[in-house]
Amino acid sequence: MRTAKKLYKVTFLHLGKSYELYAHQVASSALWGFIEVGELVFEPAGEGLVVDPTEERLREEFKDTRVLHLPMQAVVKVEEVERKGALAIRDAADGQKITPFPLPPKPR
Repeated sequence: MRTAKKLYKVTFLHLGKSYELYAHQVASSALWGFIEVGELVFEPAGEGLVVDPTEERLREEFKDTRVLHLPMQAVVKVEEVERKGALAIRDAADGQKITPFPLPPKPR
């Protein structure tokens, strides 16, 4: 019988934004004051009919990352979850989702 790997949703602050990523490994880092987040989980590239621009942006940003070492004070929460949901980048101040591509300005 094969046991499934645990899946974690990690929410952390970075440059005024709140990032939500999924990973299979979360632990105390060997670096004092840091949390280690490894085996980031993204949907396979090109899967499905709809492309999620947030997931594409995060995949590109973390494409060469083996392990993230996040400062403890930047980590908002770590949740063990059953399945992966949509990735998100939010404004840290108001929690609104940030669209990862420019939108045309709203008419006045």
